[in-house]
Amino acid sequence: MSISKDLSLLSSSPETSKGRLIKESYSQTRSEFQRDRDRILHSAAFRRLKHKTQVFVSHEGDHYRTRLTHSLEVSQIARSICRVFNLNEDLADTLSISHDIGHPPFGHAGEDALSSSMKNYGGFDHNDQAIRIVHLLEKKYFNFDGLNLTWETLEGLVKHNGPIKENIPMTINELNNKFNLQLNEFPSLEAQISAIADDIAYNNHDLDDGLRAGFFSYDELANLPLIGDIIKSFPPEFESYEMQRINNEITRKSTAIMIKDVMNTIDGHVSKLSIKTANDVRLQNQLVADFSPDMKEKVSSIKSFLSSKMYNHDKVKTMTQNAHKIITSLFELFMNADDKIYSKYLPNYENENHKSRMICDFVAGMTDNFAQTIYNKHIN
Repeated sequence: MSISKDLSLLSSSPETSKGRLIKESYSQTRSEFQRDRDRILHSAAFRRLKHKTQVFVSHEGDHYRTRLTHSLEVSQIARSICRVFNLNEDLADTLSISHDIGHPPFGHAGEDALSSSMKNYGGFDHNDQAIRIVHLLEKKYFNFDGLNLTWETLEGLVKHNGPIKENIPMTINELNNKFNLQLNEFPSLEAQISAIADDIAYNNHDLDDGLRAGFFSYDELANLPLIGDIIKSFPPEFESYEMQRINNEITRKSTAIMIKDVMNTIDGHVSKLSIKTANDVRLQNQLVADFSPDMKEKVSSIKSFLSSKMYNHDKVKTMTQNAHKIITSLFELFMNADDKIYSKYLPNYENENHKSRMICDFVAGMTDNFAQTIYNKHIN
């Protein structure tokens, strides 16, 4: 691959950061983006990702991805791309390790259950929940609630899926009114790279997890674009190797091909769109960091395959139904609980006006294991 430009002029610089909502003195040893990363890394919400599901629940096995391992894999990909282009690795790292901290237990099933339970109380959105955590719920400092992150980090978290022009979630809307996150614009190039790294990571690593679970075979994967070409390049006796080696060869090569495609696309977009500054990135009407059209088709085929063979597999559906029941039951338990329950689990409970949101925050912050334990103790 030939990279035609050093893109450092498009980089987000901590020296020119728009700063923090609450002013703080500067560190003598770390940049502002390094401080953001460290604040995420030491947060309770980040630690809990270790026991939050990606697809499988924890008792299914130690080798399946969790939100924590997934976030670290996203970070590795994002940092690698940023290093090639001389962009800000610290910002990309921060956004990568924090992009999933708003997810409740049990993956998408948990989010669907909480969304349903909260439909009459302001709703639930995992992206909005991530902002609640970093802006309100983490309690570590004397002078403010939350982590008081920089504008650039908050912008990247809020716009993980791109600009927000309508149906703005509650907490994001409130923060935007105070800090003007320019919701109608695209985020920084580092944020875009973190988002595409998320796609690369979960597509490839879900293939690995699906193979480990026995949901599909190498023969089935051989019919897929990109993955099929990789498998067809293997020696005829490749299945005599251990599954771990085979899967690694598939995901390693597929990840590398996708990363190369994204890098070439970034390079092409910067030239074609005459992007000269970091602000130019935000003012485009399209992503700068993206897959090429050809790669988008291939990735779409892989996603469709995973949806059919893995996410809609009977075993995963059973786990999903059970997770939905647990989260819904826990929400109802706390909504109808007595003072004894509140004093044990929600000692900071104040009044009925904040009840549903406080319960939602509490349930969303649970790990899979803790949610299952509370359910078994008080409901099952």
